[in-house]
Amino acid sequence: MPQASEPSINWQDFDCNVADSDTPLSVFRAQLKSASEAIKTRFEHGIAVEILVAERAAMMDQLLVRAWCRLFNNNESDIALIAVGGYGRGELHPASDIDLLILTNTDKDTQRHAENIEQFLLFLWDMGLEVGHSVRTLDDCTEQAEADITIATNLMEARQLTGPETLFNKMKEAVSPEHVWPGLDFFRAKREEQVARHKRFNDTAYNLEPNIKENPGGLRDLQVIGWVAKRHFGAETLHELVGHDFLTENEYKELIEAQNFLWKVRFALHILTNRREDRLLFDHQRAIATQFGYQDQEHKLAVEQFMKDYYRTVMELSRLNEMLLSIFEEKILYANDNIEPNNINERFQSRHGILEAKHKDIFTQTPSALLEVFVVMARNPELRGISANTIRLIRNGRHLIDDKFRHDPYCHELFIDLFRQGTGLTHELRRMNRYGVLAAYLPVFENIVGQMQHDLFHVYTVDEHTMFVVRNLRRFTVPEFSDEFPLCSRIIKTIKKQEILTIAGFFHDIGKGRGGNHSTLGAVDAVEFCREHDINEHDTDIVKWLVENHLIMSTTAQRKDISDPEVIADFAKLVGNQERLSFIYLLTVADIRATSPSLWNSWKDSLLAELYHTTKRALRYGLNNPIDQEELVSNTQKKAVNILKDSNLDSQKTKHQWNRLGNDYFLRYSADEVAWHTQAIIHHSDKNEPLILLRGETHRGGTEIFVYMKDVDYLFAIITATLEKLGLDIIDARIITTNDGYALDTFLVLDRDGKTITEPGQQDEITNTLKKRLTNPEEPSSLSQNLTRQLKHFPIKTKIIFREDANNNRTEMEVITGDRPGLLARISTGLIECKVLLQNAKIATFGERAEDIFFVTDNNDQPLNKEIQTCLKETITNLLDE
Repeated sequence: MPQASEPSINWQDFDCNVADSDTPLSVFRAQLKSASEAIKTRFEHGIAVEILVAERAAMMDQLLVRAWCRLFNNNESDIALIAVGGYGRGELHPASDIDLLILTNTDKDTQRHAENIEQFLLFLWDMGLEVGHSVRTLDDCTEQAEADITIATNLMEARQLTGPETLFNKMKEAVSPEHVWPGLDFFRAKREEQVARHKRFNDTAYNLEPNIKENPGGLRDLQVIGWVAKRHFGAETLHELVGHDFLTENEYKELIEAQNFLWKVRFALHILTNRREDRLLFDHQRAIATQFGYQDQEHKLAVEQFMKDYYRTVMELSRLNEMLLSIFEEKILYANDNIEPNNINERFQSRHGILEAKHKDIFTQTPSALLEVFVVMARNPELRGISANTIRLIRNGRHLIDDKFRHDPYCHELFIDLFRQGTGLTHELRRMNRYGVLAAYLPVFENIVGQMQHDLFHVYTVDEHTMFVVRNLRRFTVPEFSDEFPLCSRIIKTIKKQEILTIAGFFHDIGKGRGGNHSTLGAVDAVEFCREHDINEHDTDIVKWLVENHLIMSTTAQRKDISDPEVIADFAKLVGNQERLSFIYLLTVADIRATSPSLWNSWKDSLLAELYHTTKRALRYGLNNPIDQEELVSNTQKKAVNILKDSNLDSQKTKHQWNRLGNDYFLRYSADEVAWHTQAIIHHSDKNEPLILLRGETHRGGTEIFVYMKDVDYLFAIITATLEKLGLDIIDARIITTNDGYALDTFLVLDRDGKTITEPGQQDEITNTLKKRLTNPEEPSSLSQNLTRQLKHFPIKTKIIFREDANNNRTEMEVITGDRPGLLARISTGLIECKVLLQNAKIATFGERAEDIFFVTDNNDQPLNKEIQTCLKETITNLLDE
């Protein structure tokens, strides 16, 4: 830690000002403010952050000691003021808590000083400091440290500010490893603590809004290294690890560079927010990127460049943390263990479940071992990790991965062999990425390492998203997870060469961050890889097709009317055969699940499964023999009659009801839904009252709300506004109007957590609220435009696109805009004002971006002409962008 410098503070003048003032508190406040401003200015002028955190801690020392001395005598022998935690380490960021321990000898001493302690703390709070304090006796320190490793860690970093040195030394001795938390126990507890913390962040540092302190690869991981080194080895600074031969000088420099980068980000965050903030939120990412001098480039925003540097920094810290904890494990857990290693092959052996190279020249003598080591790890799932010395040898040997290495057939064989392993592929690809081997072997992968897409849809970097896709594909093959995605688990058993699917998953987004169509760019890279690695032309074609078309199934399912036989026929032609259908379905599910933990839901599951099954049926019929609409309608009606046969419904009433509806109704609803609607409508006695039906869980993957009533203006707007106010997300809407003017509107909804509505009380609230609102329907009042914190940072200008749907004699209107409350109700208001009828709606939200599809006609059930399209574009744009 560099020595602090305080060029602008004259503490003698300060003491005189305090002595002369009738309000000493105001002098302390003014000094704190001016010193803080001076440090902020020095930061903005580029003074190194490691100097500034020490400078602020030193300034705080001076203020606190002087405040303390106003209430306590210098000769007090039974009370001391101690800095602990980060402040104890001499590291203080602009808004960090001032962690203090007020240490007394006995409870009697605490009681005797109670009034002054209270006055001291009040003075600090009145000064404007955020103080985290504890008042403990020597016995308290021992007892509480024994019971809680967090307290033991806090006290381990204690630094005396003022008071008797003997008292401070007694405390240090009482909580030393000889008395509480010896090095072995401390290491195990801290390692378990880190594992649990990493799990809270899904074991990834690559979150959309990362926590720079607690995330994997964050400052806490660095602190764990320091704590263990201090507890067991007595190392007061990280540089002492070089002397212990735990780190090389270069590794130490990498560690400090990573620390200083994160410190700089944290320092900027505290200044920007004027509070203790460790989350790198959208609100701050752009501002800090600009402050640090990043500029937008042709294909990369400044904020994406900044975040790429952040993610690469935390990846490096993760690697160093892994390596050092591995060394500590060897030195602490197995210090006196002379166990013989288990032989694996000519180059590798294992000891205590840790893989190690047999000698230091392994990789220089056999460069291909730089790939083999990961294959060995995958083949031996009992291995827990790689030894620190071997990690170091791998890192130092990366220069051996040159063009000759990349064109070596044996290296090709090893890399493909890794993809063929039954277990461990994802773990080893992540390890290869962390050690820098993956980007060295596949330079095209280097482009996506740490590449963030600055939106709310993609919550991981491209490389981390890729790892999740591979993991999801492999998870389909694991029997114990077969209940998660039963259809995927069944389908993947039919795939003979699963490595072809996994390679496609690995390459599907590799073209991102370069400008242009990433699917096309990625397909070129995938073909080059396949041919270089001797994958046959048939399998190469499959990989190419999958990478090039990896978005088509999700796009078709979420943005097209898959109840339309023509849509299914077109998709079946694009897919071509059952093999490709199976591949694209599995890849689509894995891809959506890997994009964001909150993106996958039961509706998407049902939608994709429906598209898979209907396309499979179309392929079975033959691409030249598409299923006829009339045949589909007839089949649905026959099945519905069969369901209704035990309901004692009058067949003439059923026939009359169905005659009120066109073929479109029977194409867009299942037989089960038709029977459900028919029975309820026939039994509905008061035709002037709205009929509201609700089913909590359906085969469509959401909660189904059915409304039957006399059609009125603004009906769709009223219903959508009501559902939005009830906290429901509308994911699908089907609008049918009978030939005598009744509306049959169906809405598929989920709650804000993406779950179906199964609680009876909530279901009753929905039906009762809708019934009340629709009994006397009126144009919806002003609609909420309140945006979430995150959405405010992603403004999207509304874009409206019209396409002709000639097969169904209607127009398809796509609205691309920023997602916000009341969106559908506003669009519906625009439809009413332009006298446009709505048939169907496909609601799709991608992070902050809504891409909703509406199938519409004019009042004569004809496609929209240019005049009406212009009316819609202007009206809806004004409603959304006002």
